[in-house]
Amino acid sequence: MDGRILEEHTEYVVYAIHRILDQYKESHDARESDGAATTGSLPRSVILIGHSMGGFVARAATIHPRLRRSAVETILTLSSPHQSPPLALQPSLGDYYKSINQEWRKGYEVQTTQTGRYVSGPKLSNVVVVSVSGGFNDYQVRSKLESLDGIVPPTHGFMMSSTSMKNVWLSMEHQTILWCNQLVVQVSHTLLSLVDSRTGQPFPDTQKRLAIFTKMLHSGIPQSFNWKMQPQSPWSAQVLAKDVKDTAVSQVHTLSDCPSSFHWNDDILERDLYIQTTTVTILAMDGRRRWLDIQKLGSNGKSHFIFVTNLAPCSGVRIHLWPQKGKSSSDLPAGKRVLEVTSKMVQIPAGPAPRQVEPGSQTEQAPPSAVLHLAPEEMHGFRFLTISVAPRPTISGRPPPATSMAVGQFFNPDEGEIDFTPVSMLLSIHSHKDIFLKEDHPLAFNLSFAISLGLLPVTFSLKTAGCGIKDSGLLDEAGDNENTKLCKLRCFPPVALAWDPTSGLHVFPNLYSETLVVDSSPALRTSTGAEKTNVFLLLDPHCAYKASIAVSVTSAASRFWLLYFSQIAGFCVAVVFFALMRQAHARPIPSILKAVESNLRMPFPFLPFVAVPILLSLFFSFLVSQPFPPFSSFTIVLIICYLLANGIVILLILVSQLVFYVAAYLHVFIKTRWQLWEGNFGFLFLHWFMNLSSRFFSLKVVRILRANPLFVPISAAIVLSMFVHPALGLFILLLYHALCCHSSLCNSLTASLRSHARKKESDYKTEGNYLSQQLKAKPGSPSKENSSSYIQTQEDIFHLRHGLLVLHILATLMFVPSLVSWLQRIGMHQSFPRFLDSFLCICLILHGIFSSESLLNSEVPLPRIMGKEVRLNLIYLIAGIYSYLSGMELAPYKVLYAMGAIGIISFALSILQAWTGATRFGRRRHWHRH
Repeated sequence: MDGRILEEHTEYVVYAIHRILDQYKESHDARESDGAATTGSLPRSVILIGHSMGGFVARAATIHPRLRRSAVETILTLSSPHQSPPLALQPSLGDYYKSINQEWRKGYEVQTTQTGRYVSGPKLSNVVVVSVSGGFNDYQVRSKLESLDGIVPPTHGFMMSSTSMKNVWLSMEHQTILWCNQLVVQVSHTLLSLVDSRTGQPFPDTQKRLAIFTKMLHSGIPQSFNWKMQPQSPWSAQVLAKDVKDTAVSQVHTLSDCPSSFHWNDDILERDLYIQTTTVTILAMDGRRRWLDIQKLGSNGKSHFIFVTNLAPCSGVRIHLWPQKGKSSSDLPAGKRVLEVTSKMVQIPAGPAPRQVEPGSQTEQAPPSAVLHLAPEEMHGFRFLTISVAPRPTISGRPPPATSMAVGQFFNPDEGEIDFTPVSMLLSIHSHKDIFLKEDHPLAFNLSFAISLGLLPVTFSLKTAGCGIKDSGLLDEAGDNENTKLCKLRCFPPVALAWDPTSGLHVFPNLYSETLVVDSSPALRTSTGAEKTNVFLLLDPHCAYKASIAVSVTSAASRFWLLYFSQIAGFCVAVVFFALMRQAHARPIPSILKAVESNLRMPFPFLPFVAVPILLSLFFSFLVSQPFPPFSSFTIVLIICYLLANGIVILLILVSQLVFYVAAYLHVFIKTRWQLWEGNFGFLFLHWFMNLSSRFFSLKVVRILRANPLFVPISAAIVLSMFVHPALGLFILLLYHALCCHSSLCNSLTASLRSHARKKESDYKTEGNYLSQQLKAKPGSPSKENSSSYIQTQEDIFHLRHGLLVLHILATLMFVPSLVSWLQRIGMHQSFPRFLDSFLCICLILHGIFSSESLLNSEVPLPRIMGKEVRLNLIYLIAGIYSYLSGMELAPYKVLYAMGAIGIISFALSILQAWTGATRFGRRRHWHRH
């Protein structure tokens, strides 16, 4: 999380690439010098695989000016943030990301002169990038950040989730994606497939490499269910159409779609079965062929056909479409031959199959492992559909599951539609929403959730309530254990296929009780399109079910923090700026806590603080012709984030205020006791120590430093920020703020105690003589007449310094991840911090040193706008709105630009006041001796 470290890693990767390629050349030259035979050409490029920030470093190395041309043409990233850092807090890191992504956008554009004359093709025209995300279990990098949209065109790369990767189907934690065996094996096979066996080099054609990635990684489920899934990109549709066309030329309208090793002779199959119902069930490998009349069974709107099975395609089951019944393909014209659609069957992850207690015994149904969906246009022109099941003796190799099954059904998609509105989802937090599905229900249900499951995960529970064993209908609430056990022998385990536009497909096998969640980021400024999540549910139509759906509050809270923490971080700074604005405007200066509470008053000023930035954001989107995010959810999420930011700031204020008051009360108490006991003999040693320390303070160097108290903190903070790390300089600033707060609060409490003592002395003249003598005003103390003014001045100083302390605490926390990375590299090669980070930190230091409560009352003229003088309260307001917009853009590091600008203004005002000779704070409140 440090921009300088990423730059160093990028340079190292460039060096490593050159060294690897040089090693091949040196080895080739050495073999030639020894007279050994050499064949083949030398490698010209390497394939880069990067994890997390390593994926971004791989992209940065690809456009590095010192990298050899065409040295990198294929990049595969695992859980790598491409759009922005997971938490963009450091300015140099955000700036480095922005510059690299900008170079990549230009790399895919045609190079022209300023006059528009063609110079060369795109620099990155041969580079293919594939980004693999870990899904909802990756709590460090969200899928939205791993997207390549706007960086790499769809003709040169794509992003997919490991939950939709073929033969993987799992969501992974950020580190698990490195060693998960399913993913490692699939990625290894994919990389080997990229190499041309004839030349030993990766395929030079970009589209060929991208087609291999698509074929090896993508499952066929989104294409099979495209009537419910999001449409593919234009390029993907073109590639799929080309593949279908090629397949049609070579394989369609024949009976040899499956490999020849799985070919069945017609005489092996026993007598055919003619299905008269819309649902067909196969519970054993009986070696029969089922005939289904498409025209008859597909009437009454039931024009779609779906088929789920745990039999292996080709070896266990085959499906054909027939234009006529009983005629072989050789007897039909070329355009009306039998079409085998077994290859359209797609694999889905299956849960563990139940074990047989003893050979030949009946067990629970094994989960489905493949699904086939045929749309009406795919069956157009055909009259019959046949399902051929292999007889058990024809199976060689691994035996089939103990309980083989297959269920097919003609169905109407509209009958399986269940919509969950936002109101019903929110009400399910308090009371579960139950759904009863009687027997003979549709095999496929489409659950449409109006609010994305990435924002509101739901706990879905499914219980078998009947399976035709008894006519008693649904089971009672207590349940029938015997019937439930028997139903598991007849009903296949349900499966859910969740689809989200951002993260793709999520499969939940053996779905009996599960929290359905996807890795989506709805309600962001960059979010477009529908925010719905579709869940395609496959249930055994012979069984009755009781489904229960409820929003998981704990999961929703954790997902909300995960998705919108960047926004909340930017809003926290905006809240502090709005509070400082109120402090600059009100007199006497309120505490930072009261200022934050005042800004939460309804309807004003809370609504303007929330509405104005949102309207500005939409206006800017309109100016740059960007699509608008969904307004309702976008606004609601922003309001919740703003309220959470206020809560975080209030908690920070309360904790720091408690620490200051406890420390001040202890200080004043000890000081008071010291004055009461200073004549005791036990304190003679302390007097001696105080005399010794007074000699030290009398030294000339110490007197000079005491005469210029700002010199030490300014010098130390600036030196640390420029040459070591910016966070260390900000720590000095926080220490300075803490000392100022403690001093002003102690002065206020001491003066308050003295005032209280004088009042008590006047009311009780005969009591407390000793105490009144000890608390008698000493030279340099405020007089009785202006003690209240002195107390108010000290309180104002504390309130202002406390507000600045809270602001700069947030700024320091933004550099803490970079500091942690810096500390981990102590002893290694160290370099100076980035100038941008150091410069902004110096501006913050100047703001903290030269700002005080009197600066807000400055009468030094500032620039005028429309004839009105601009004061710091307006500047704080503008800074707060800018910070709000920065949080909405998921770029909280930009708030440091606003802090730096205010620091420059504060420092300039101090210089201007000193130059003009005017009183720095106008008519300053002061106390003096009488």
